[in-house]
Amino acid sequence: MLDDLTTAASSPTPWPAAYPQGYAVVDVETTGLARDDRIISAAVYRLDARGEVEDHWYTVVNPERDPGPVWIHGLTSDVLEGAPLFQDVAAEFATRLEGRVLVAHNAVFDWQMIAREYARARSEAPVKQRLCTIALSKELRLPLPNHKLESLAAHFGVVQRRAHHALDDARVLAEAFRPSLRAAAAGGVRLPLHECLPLTEWTDRPRTGQQAGPGGHRPAGWRPSRKRPACPYPNPGRYEPGERLKQGMRVAFSGDTSVERDLLEDRATEAGLHVAGSLSRLTSLLVTNDPDSGTSKVVKARQYGTPVVDEAAFGQLLGDVEPAPED
Repeated sequence: MLDDLTTAASSPTPWPAAYPQGYAVVDVETTGLARDDRIISAAVYRLDARGEVEDHWYTVVNPERDPGPVWIHGLTSDVLEGAPLFQDVAAEFATRLEGRVLVAHNAVFDWQMIAREYARARSEAPVKQRLCTIALSKELRLPLPNHKLESLAAHFGVVQRRAHHALDDARVLAEAFRPSLRAAAAGGVRLPLHECLPLTEWTDRPRTGQQAGPGGHRPAGWRPSRKRPACPYPNPGRYEPGERLKQGMRVAFSGDTSVERDLLEDRATEAGLHVAGSLSRLTSLLVTNDPDSGTSKVVKARQYGTPVVDEAAFGQLLGDVEPAPED
């Protein structure tokens, strides 16, 4: 496969006109995986239209909290204490992203962490689209044993020097992305590009339930509880396009939203809807801004015939939810 990709890279095949003009290959290390976790380091490799490296940039970031799994990323509180805050590097980070497609391995995670940090800084990241290299490897049908970055790197003969170090992970991904991009171009493969929605409304959840440790940090494993009360109304069935939502309807969400997901789910719950974490035949409605994304929820919605609306339409529907009938 590597020989085929090398041949594709050196062939005079015309470059697809629809392909982006530049890419920002990104990796962020974080204090954890939850919505309230923070970025502690970030790296960007800027690439031109054909995947050649233009420059790179790296910074550590003071997360103003416990650094989380130090045994993974190696960044201790002592190392991060004198680091800049995210708002101090936000402008420089933005210049690295502007006008480019964000490329990352499991890109939805990196994008969501970045979008939340910019929301905290009362700003927006200048990113319109993202490309996940996991999705691209699937489009290319690469014979990988799993979807780990180390497997993608090994496939293309890229040597990892410091796994889970943002700068080296970004370098490895940039080197693996270049032959992937050229193979896609040679094969006329449509790139799996997805829209990035910056957060327009966002809030930090108050942290209650545990005492802060030394320096004001929370214990590394602590997470806020987001268990919702059970919906008190029976499910009246599927949403009918053009009609009102009804209390008790089961609603699922997929993909990026401009309003932070917790807030959107809270509003749905307050309106008397049942917020579901998965999609089944009982789901009344799927809310997604990217109906062509191919996520498991979108695929199941197509299979089950579940109605789909975007975030803006859902917001309008929330303003006039039909009450459940009284017993």
